Amino acid sequence: MQTEPVMKMYSSSAFRIAAATVFAALVAAVTYVTTIPLVGGATFNLGEALIYSAALLLGPFVGAFAGVGAVIADISLAPSYVPVTPFIKAVEGFLVGYLIKRLNKRVKNLTLCAFVAILIGGFEMVGGYFVYEVFMWGYAYALGGLLFNIIQMLSGLIIAIPVMYAVLRVFPQLKIYL
Repeated sequence: MQTEPVMKMYSSSAFRIAAATVFAALVAAVTYVTTIPLVGGATFNLGEALIYSAALLLGPFVGAFAGVGAVIADISLAPSYVPVTPFIKAVEGFLVGYLIKRLNKRVKNLTLCAFVAILIGGFEMVGGYFVYEVFMWGYAYALGGLLFNIIQMLSGLIIAIPVMYAVLRVFPQLKIYL
């Protein structure tokens, strides 16, 4: 049977490095293309959905590296966030990938596991940017961006969970990361 060689390919370090690189590039591209400027310097984009999808499907390493891809878009779109974006987004992607794996061992409802993992990772992103904005521009400015970051996180959640199921239907071999 050919299942074993295929499973080895999906679990190899080379596959994970390649997937992490592709997801980082996708996050950068989607963030750049879908960024909508909002009031007070805030922005909205769909890059979050790809960070969550990468983490849910391929684990914490790929999720963290995909998150770092957001800094590529920030270089031209929001340069003042470049110092913190790689850390905030990497931790976010890592948390989602780590938590889905841990939760799925205890709770057999994959949707619930993904939902909780994304909420926790997403609130790390929301909190991280809030603290940075308070430090840089003050409490009032940070409060203005808080709602938009929560909406961005929830949009990513709404997109990433169905994407996870669609990809797992086509590539059931990826369940080894869950």
